[in-house]
Amino acid sequence: MKGSTKLVKSSLAARRPRLQCSHTAVPIHLAAPLVSAFYHPSRRRNQSSWAAVFSAAQHVFNNTPDPKSPIAVDPFRIVAKEMKFLTENIRQLLGSGHPTLDTVAKYYTQSEGKYVRPMLVLLMSRATALTPKRCKQNNIQEAGSVDQPISPSDILSDENPSAPGYSPLTCIANDAAYGREDSEILPSQRRLAEITELIHTASLLHDDVIDHSQARRSAPSANIAFGNKMAVLAGDFLLGRASVALARLRDPEVTELLATVIANLVEGEFMQLKNTARDEQNPLWTEDTVTYYLQKTYLKSASLISKSCRAAALLGQSKPEVVEAAYIYGKNLGLAFQLVDDMLDYTVSGEELGKPAGADLELGLATAPLLFAWKDNKDLGALVGRKFSKEGDVQKVPHSLRVYDPVC
Repeated sequence: MKGSTKLVKSSLAARRPRLQCSHTAVPIHLAAPLVSAFYHPSRRRNQSSWAAVFSAAQHVFNNTPDPKSPIAVDPFRIVAKEMKFLTENIRQLLGSGHPTLDTVAKYYTQSEGKYVRPMLVLLMSRATALTPKRCKQNNIQEAGSVDQPISPSDILSDENPSAPGYSPLTCIANDAAYGREDSEILPSQRRLAEITELIHTASLLHDDVIDHSQARRSAPSANIAFGNKMAVLAGDFLLGRASVALARLRDPEVTELLATVIANLVEGEFMQLKNTARDEQNPLWTEDTVTYYLQKTYLKSASLISKSCRAAALLGQSKPEVVEAAYIYGKNLGLAFQLVDDMLDYTVSGEELGKPAGADLELGLATAPLLFAWKDNKDLGALVGRKFSKEGDVQKVPHSLRVYDPVC
């Protein structure tokens, strides 16, 4: 990570150079092991690794600096200029002529999330800005073309002749326009960050229906506020608008990557219906148990981060080795992000989470903390097999984890 840290700092002090071919390989080590707040030598001498992770995660979750952390730079500040208008740009992308759809589609933008995924896209865009470039491809559009439609506007307008006063649903005026600003981050990369958040938010709308969620971002979830049908349709609309914006980037590989993410989300949801590959009544812990969990986690959480990081490097015309490093970095970071999120479900209150704590157990889901405890406590297998369905099962798990590690 040292190389990538230097690269991020250098990008702050220098402008993006003109796109040019380079035949000199400059390693940036984006795929190097992450030096993070999750590890600190003095911490490990005095408390368990689990406690160190919990302490660091609390600082990240609350967006407060950790004085013991080796990372002194707030990542949000590095891309604050681009993040400032993210919500408004997303709301413009979601503009609909139907007032009810407009309201439901924008519901989760009213209370802003942490925007971790778009932030990572912008950080990766900036980190790769000064890396060696491929020769410019003829099919890549100039910066500033992210709102230009591909099909004729009269075809895209979707106007109903019998209702001439009705606004079209896919009017280009609903899209946020980018000017040629002085920035290391290209307009296409900024739009990619917004597309990433649209896909993530669509998955939240659908997940809340599937999981019968009651709250999201410290407010009633969309399925509670508007009903299941409207929440599902709003999620579909977000994916549709993301697809339109994605097509206008005019990069086939980037389109393929993000389209695959949408399929991965569904595949991961199907895998989550089972805690183990065989989903047996009395499962035994094996290494395959963790492998299955990590594969499900990649599909549901890390796929979007890894492939959007790769797409950011592609849009910046980075060379193949940089593109691959961006992907590997995003994959590992995405997996780590979900592991910490699973831990917070056991250790942070519902008020702090903005959603009910312990929800995974209520849904019958065995996540990382329980799976690791299960390796040493064979009795947990029976609970996993019946998906914590018996009275008192959910309450037994936190006690088992406290026995496994006192920090719980």
